[in-house]
Amino acid sequence: MPGILLLVYILECVWFIHTQSLTYDEPPHIRAGLEAWRDHRFEVWNDHPPLARFLCTLLVIDRRWQIDVESAANGGWHVRRVAPDPESLAHRARSMNVLLGIILAILVWSTARGMFSWGAANLTLALFVFSPPLIAHFSLATTDGAAALFVFAVAVGLIWWRKQPSMLHTALFGMLLGLLLLAKFSTPPIFVLALGWMLVLRPEGLCINPRRWNWGKTCAAVLTAVLILWAGYFFHISHVSINHGELSVTFPNRAPYVHKVRASNLNVAFPLPAGEYFEGLNRVFQHNKRGHPVFFLGQVSQRGSLRLYYPVTVLLKWPAIALVLFAAGLALVVVRALPAPSGLWIASTFPALYFGLALFARLNLGERHVLPVYPFMLLFVAAVWETLHVRRWAKLFVLAVVLLQAADELRYAPDDLAYFNFFIQPSENFNLLSGSNLDWGQGLLAVRDYENTHPGETISLAYFGSVEPQIYGIHAPVLREQERATGTVIVGATNLSGEYLKDPASYRWVLKYPRRDILDHSLWVFQVPSNQHFQN
Repeated sequence: MPGILLLVYILECVWFIHTQSLTYDEPPHIRAGLEAWRDHRFEVWNDHPPLARFLCTLLVIDRRWQIDVESAANGGWHVRRVAPDPESLAHRARSMNVLLGIILAILVWSTARGMFSWGAANLTLALFVFSPPLIAHFSLATTDGAAALFVFAVAVGLIWWRKQPSMLHTALFGMLLGLLLLAKFSTPPIFVLALGWMLVLRPEGLCINPRRWNWGKTCAAVLTAVLILWAGYFFHISHVSINHGELSVTFPNRAPYVHKVRASNLNVAFPLPAGEYFEGLNRVFQHNKRGHPVFFLGQVSQRGSLRLYYPVTVLLKWPAIALVLFAAGLALVVVRALPAPSGLWIASTFPALYFGLALFARLNLGERHVLPVYPFMLLFVAAVWETLHVRRWAKLFVLAVVLLQAADELRYAPDDLAYFNFFIQPSENFNLLSGSNLDWGQGLLAVRDYENTHPGETISLAYFGSVEPQIYGIHAPVLREQERATGTVIVGATNLSGEYLKDPASYRWVLKYPRRDILDHSLWVFQVPSNQHFQN
């Protein structure tokens, strides 16, 4: 059964990869990965650590693979050339991330089997396989999947280390911690939490006496993690100096960073291993401090910081069946109708911290930013099986649950990125969320197919994405903000919401015309009469 389910998962990912164009964020990830491999330079969009970027560009290191990414005036970017073609590049880059999804699926299954039983493990894996977030974000050349994998791996690795805290296992756990830091800049709090648990955990229980804490092994794990992190930046050393009110930081293979500081009387200089990591971490900190535009339940906020954003997004975007089973499993464990397996509550502190910090962040950028919570949710689903499996109808119940979630996922497949659960009408979801929750620029292949099947139509395209549509062979002219057009007008959900526009209502004029179709579950097709006259 696990082998069959993993095969289904792979096929779903392949289907997604071959039907979705490059999303807005993938080109800079690929470009940054290529520069890191080829030139050992970490400069372009250094707002993510390099682990996932290294992996996704492993099959396109050869210089015949090229992608030109240019900075845009609005702070974003544009892609004007991809060689040899965008589809081949996407297939290679994305396929490597699927490997991470397979590893996570196996980890979730084996953890559920160890904590509960084979039947419980098979149920969690089945729900994993038919989970749109886990299909979509492990089928893109981005860093969200890597973060989900290594947050879960560190939590599970901690439980494993506690049982046998030898120096070998400590070194292996330290390697996991290093890979965690290289996965995404949102993971340092998880790193600190894991170290805190390492200090106080013993095979027989918690130790409250600081003198008996695991100081030596924790320090050994930190040292190993730092070495892995440094290796991820090719053992680069930056040189930091503050002199007469000027901060200067040098980086290998790129120009130095120079910035005025208030400490005019301070004169210091020191080397900094993996200086690019700390530069990137600071960039993310400053981005979070400034905030980021977000569309939420019909309103645009320029700075984010919406406390209800992630809870509501999860309720809208994650499968309702998985959410209900998670709530049931959590209740069973909390009220002790089922004894909590060893390590379950310790592991649960990791998603709790991750989700809690997300609530207070100003970067409300989609469900992908809380994706590491999802695999832990499935562990509590396993508790439902443990409670029900002794009943005669348990197998029929589980089969029905899995089939319902599969049918729910197939309503959107292969457009899993745009998935909303069955309580939301696909024609109305653009009124609730946008951006990477719905329309992240993945619909150009669908637009090209529409053009090919409607050769006589005059088509205009208002598209949110970084890749020029012409790269995919699309002939429709781009409809800019405040422009009007007649004939067939295709508008992406993110442009309808106006999340990143100067005037959020720029494209909402099309809503008064008949909607003919929805492409890729993310692009709305309107028919505007040719005799329509527009007023300025």
